[in-house]
Amino acid sequence: MHSSRLLTKFLSRFPSKSSQNLSKSSDADLYDQNSYAVAIPEKQHQSVLSVDDYDGRLDAVRLSEYPQLFETGTSQLKTVFLDHTGSTLYAASHIKAVADELLTHIPANPHSQHVASQWTHLKIEQIRDRLLQFFGTTAERYAVVFTANATAAIRLAGELTPMEKPGVFCYTRESHTSVVGVRNLAAECGVTICPTDFDDIDTVILPTNTSGTSLLAYPAQCNFSGQRFPMNMASKIDHLYRQSGDYDEDNHVPWWVLIDAAGYASSSPLKLDALDVGPDFVAASMYKIFGAPTGLGVLLVKRSSIPHFKPKRFFGGGTVANLSFDRRWQEFRHDIESRLEDGTINYQSILSLSHALDAYMRNFSSIDRASRHIQSVTDYAIETLRSLSHSNGNRICHIYGHDDGTKWGPVVAFNLKDTQGKFIGYYEVEKLAVMAGIALRSGRFCNPGSSQKWLQFTTPDLMRLSAMGYACGDEHDLIQGRPVGALRISFGAMTCKLEIDKFAGFLMRHYQNFTQPVSCMTEKEHKMSKMPKSYSSSGSIPQELLSPMTAKEPRDGSDLHIEIEHVVIYPVKSCHGWVVPRGMAWELTYFGLKFDRAFMIMRHNSKAPMQQKRYPRMTLIRPRIDLDRSLMILEAPDRPPLEVSLLADSMNLERTESLVCGNTVQVFRIISDETSSWLSSVLGVSCYLACDPQLLISDTSVMSPDVLSQADTLSSGGSLLTPRSRRDDLAFVNAAQLLMVTSESAAQVDRWVKEESDTGNSGLEGGRIGPMRYRPNLIVKAASGTEMSRRLEPFEELKWTGLNVGSTRFQVSGPCRRCQMIGVNQESANVLKEPFSTLARRMRVNGQVVFGIYLDKIDNAYGESGNACAFITSGAVAEITI
Repeated sequence: MHSSRLLTKFLSRFPSKSSQNLSKSSDADLYDQNSYAVAIPEKQHQSVLSVDDYDGRLDAVRLSEYPQLFETGTSQLKTVFLDHTGSTLYAASHIKAVADELLTHIPANPHSQHVASQWTHLKIEQIRDRLLQFFGTTAERYAVVFTANATAAIRLAGELTPMEKPGVFCYTRESHTSVVGVRNLAAECGVTICPTDFDDIDTVILPTNTSGTSLLAYPAQCNFSGQRFPMNMASKIDHLYRQSGDYDEDNHVPWWVLIDAAGYASSSPLKLDALDVGPDFVAASMYKIFGAPTGLGVLLVKRSSIPHFKPKRFFGGGTVANLSFDRRWQEFRHDIESRLEDGTINYQSILSLSHALDAYMRNFSSIDRASRHIQSVTDYAIETLRSLSHSNGNRICHIYGHDDGTKWGPVVAFNLKDTQGKFIGYYEVEKLAVMAGIALRSGRFCNPGSSQKWLQFTTPDLMRLSAMGYACGDEHDLIQGRPVGALRISFGAMTCKLEIDKFAGFLMRHYQNFTQPVSCMTEKEHKMSKMPKSYSSSGSIPQELLSPMTAKEPRDGSDLHIEIEHVVIYPVKSCHGWVVPRGMAWELTYFGLKFDRAFMIMRHNSKAPMQQKRYPRMTLIRPRIDLDRSLMILEAPDRPPLEVSLLADSMNLERTESLVCGNTVQVFRIISDETSSWLSSVLGVSCYLACDPQLLISDTSVMSPDVLSQADTLSSGGSLLTPRSRRDDLAFVNAAQLLMVTSESAAQVDRWVKEESDTGNSGLEGGRIGPMRYRPNLIVKAASGTEMSRRLEPFEELKWTGLNVGSTRFQVSGPCRRCQMIGVNQESANVLKEPFSTLARRMRVNGQVVFGIYLDKIDNAYGESGNACAFITSGAVAEITI
C-alpha cells in the first residue's frame, strides 16, 4: 500500500464529532468506564464453566480480608490483581494479628536463654511443624531450614549436594534463573553442565550415562507457561538404581534431586509423604503462598540425605557448638536446622507465619480447597481469553501452552495480535493496563529456557540482541515483528471471576479490531535484518509511515505556516519545565536548546537517572535560568530557592556513568552537600545532581565532543569534556533534540477525555490537560495573518517532514512514543490515568501510543568562535514541509 494511503487510513481514525459520539456509544455498551466492568458480546464468550467461590463465601472474604483491592470504605474494585506468581496478597487478619502479637509479646533472639527468647524459640519450632503439615510431610522425614528467600534455598541446596567429577548437573528447560544459577556452583566442582528438556531426563539419569555424584534440578511448575511436572523423579531414580542391588539403604544413589516449588506450592498441595521416595531438597517461598512476610524462604531437607551432605564452607553465629579462635577447629551443632541457619534467623517474620497459616485456613479451609478454586479460575480464564476475537474471527490472544493433555498451573503467558495476525507490543499493553488499574507482568519472567522455547528465540539470537543493547525488562518488545517477551497473568486463592471478566473487557475495549498500519523497525533491527535503511538519521520510525511523499519529492505547494507559541526547556531531566519569556531569543546549540536536559538527578545505587514516572515529586522542582548571573535557580514548595552555577569551569565535579535509554554516557557528579541535601529533602530519597559540562557555560562548550578528558575527578579550572557512547549531538534527552506538540492536537485530546472520562481519576485537574503535560520543547499553533494561513488540523503534524525557522532547518524524526509519565500532573504531581488511557485508544502508530513529533536540526554544526548555531523565539513563524 502506498504510504499516502497508509497515512490517510491512519488519520481517518480521527472522525468528525458526530462519528466520535457514535464511537463513544458503542464503547460504552462494551465497557463500563466507572468500574472497568465488561459486557462481552455473547458470541464472544459463552462459557459453560463455573468458578468455585468457596460455597458462596469468596466475596465476603475478599471484602473483609483484602481491602487493599478496593476503594477505601467501599466495595468498588480499585485494582484487578493478576500477578499472584509474582506475589500473592496478604490477609488483613494476618497483618492485624502480627501487630497485636508484637504489641503484647517480646519476640527475642532465640539464641538467648531468657523468657522472651525461649518463648520465641518454642513458637518457631511449632511453626516448623505446622509448615511440614502444610507441605504434606512430618519432621520424621524432612527438616525445615529457613533462608532469606527461595533463591537462597536453591543456592544452599546446590552447596550441600556432594557433586563431584565426573558427575553431572542437569537442569530442565523450564527452570527459573535461580536454578540455572546453580550451574556456576557445579562448574566449580568440575561436573558436566547438562541443560535438557524434561522428557529427556529418563535418558540422562540412566546408569550407563552416569558417573560420579550428580544433581537433577527442576521446577514443579514453570513460572513462564504454568506447565507442571511430576514430583516423583526421586522415586524413579531410586527405583532405577536400587533394583540393581548396587545401593543399599545406607548409600545415597548417585543422583540427588532438587525441586523448585516456589510457584507450585502457592496453588497446589505438595503431599511429600505420598511419594515413595521424596526429593532431597524442596525450595519454597513464604510470600508467594501467604502474601507476607517477604524475605523468607524455606528449604525442606530430607533427613535421610543429611549424612551425605557436602561439608559447609562457611559457618556463622549459632551454627557451631564449639569453636577455636586460633586453629581451624569447630564442632557444628547436631540439629540440621541450627547447623544450616547461619546467624540470627528472621524470627519476627517466622513468627508471623503462624498468623499467616491461621488466616489461610480460616479463609480457604485448606490448600486442597484453595487448589480446586484456583484451578477453576484458571480454566475459566483460558476459555475466556480464547473466546476473544476480532470481527474477522481472528483471535486476539496468542496463548503459550494450555493446549494439550499436559497439566498446567494458574499461570497464563500470552501476547496479543491485531486483526491481521500481527503481534502487538506487550510493553504498550502493560503501560495501558497499569493506567487501567490492572496488575499483570510482562517480559521473560526470569525463565530463559521456557521463554526461548515459546517465543522461538535461539541462544545466538539472544546473544546478538544483547550485543546490540537489548535487555530483558526494557521497552523493546517487538524485534522484526516478533515478541521477545510476553504478558503474564496468574491467579491465587482469592482471585474471583469478576477480575477475569474485567481483564477481558479491558482487552476488548482497547484491542478488538485493532489494526497496525505497517510494521516498523528501529535502527538496531535494521542492523539485524540487513534491510535497506529507509528512515531518518535518528533511527526512529520509518519516514514512509509519516508522510505521503518521501523527503526527496518536491514540495507540492501545500506548505503551512505555524507560530511558535512557547519555547520550553527542562534544565533538569524529568523536572518541571521552564517557559522561555516571550520574545526572548533562545540559543540553539549543537545539542539542541541551550541548557535543555543539561542536568540530571541520580541516586547513589543506580546508574539510571531518576525519572518522573517513578518519582512524581520531581515535577515540583521548578528550575529557571538567570542568564545575567549565569545561574540555574531551583524552587520547590516549602523550600528556600537553591542556586546552581551554570559555569562549568567553577564546579567541583567527579566523573561517573549513567544510562540514558540503555546507552552508557559519561556524566559528572556535582560535589555539593548543599545541592544534594536540598534535592534529597524534596524527593524524599538520597540523591545528587549531575551534569554534562559541555551543555553549560565553559570554554569546552565550543570544542568538538570527541575530545575526551582523561581525569576521573575534575575541580575548578579543569578540562570538562564528556565521552559518549551514543549520538554525540544529544543532551540527556531520550531520542531527539527537540519535541514539538501542537495546541490543536492537545485540545483535541482534552475534548476526547472530557467526552469519555469517568467521574473519578480523569486527569482533568484544573479543567484541562493542556500541552505542557506532554513536556514539549516547542508548542506551536496555526499562524494568523500570513498568506498561507489556514486551520491547523489535530494531528496534522504526523504528515510533516520538516520545518524551517528562519535559516534554521529541522527534520521530523518520528512521533514521540508515550508512557504513563504523561499521567503526572505537572503542577500537583498527582498521578492520573489520563491522557495516556485515551491516547492508547485513539493514537497508536505501529501499536505504540504516540503524541507529538521529534525534531532534529539539519546540517548541525558548531558556530565559529563560539557563536551560537542559531536562535529561536516564541512568536516566530515557521514554515512547514509536508
